[in-house]
Amino acid sequence: MPDPTPTTDPPRPERVDLAKAARLRLALEAGAEQLFALLQDPDPDLIRSALKNPHLGEEHLLALLKRRNLPEQLIRTMQRLAPVAGSRRLKIALAGHPNTPGSILSALLPQLFLFELVTVMQLPGVTPDQKLAAERAILKRLPETELGNKIALARRGSPALLEALLKEGEPRLIDAVLANPRLKESGVLSFLRSPAATAETISAVGRHPLWSSRPNLRVAMLRNRKTPPVWFTLFLPTLGSSELKNLLGSQRLAADQLAALRQELERRVSP
Repeated sequence: MPDPTPTTDPPRPERVDLAKAARLRLALEAGAEQLFALLQDPDPDLIRSALKNPHLGEEHLLALLKRRNLPEQLIRTMQRLAPVAGSRRLKIALAGHPNTPGSILSALLPQLFLFELVTVMQLPGVTPDQKLAAERAILKRLPETELGNKIALARRGSPALLEALLKEGEPRLIDAVLANPRLKESGVLSFLRSPAATAETISAVGRHPLWSSRPNLRVAMLRNRKTPPVWFTLFLPTLGSSELKNLLGSQRLAADQLAALRQELERRVSP
């Protein structure tokens, strides 16, 4: 007796090819609105066809670049498209896409403005290598950057950028850098130990409610011969006797600073 269960023949290859060919043609000829939906298709061949669509524009490419799983070859194809050349938004999006190859990133970063590089660093999903490349591009431009832009950068910069700005020793930069929550104690410590620290900028650290309370930073300030006497008056009583003795052995302190140290130690042993 024949099996009553109906069977479904597998699709013939030529039918599959015809169906795909129709989809590729649709991607090539679709209108601007339909193109947005087609660009979300997982088939890279369909995406390549859509990238040749005459209605393709900046907004389509920006939407496509939100897909974080785009193959590298598609990124390379997109980078050569005409809309990219005239769009800063597309250059930023390409520079921040995790699958953008290093060769394209190296070509894009010099084309971006200073704060566009900062934007690339802060894009969600940006890789550590991309962030580092953008950071290095900013550091390279710092010597030619105007003070106003440096102050703005101090409010948005990464720890490495903030440390570099501190080491410039510019008093007008210091408050903006110290107020940035990304600044690390190690960066302030490095600055206080550097030749760039001056009486004015050391005092800015001493006045800051967050950084002035850090024991390591207090000691670093007291080890600097440029530190004004007022900070010895305020900070010496907060140190332990062993720390005071260590400071007393410093060869870098000025005579009046050493005198303040001895005076504090004598006060502690006096009945």
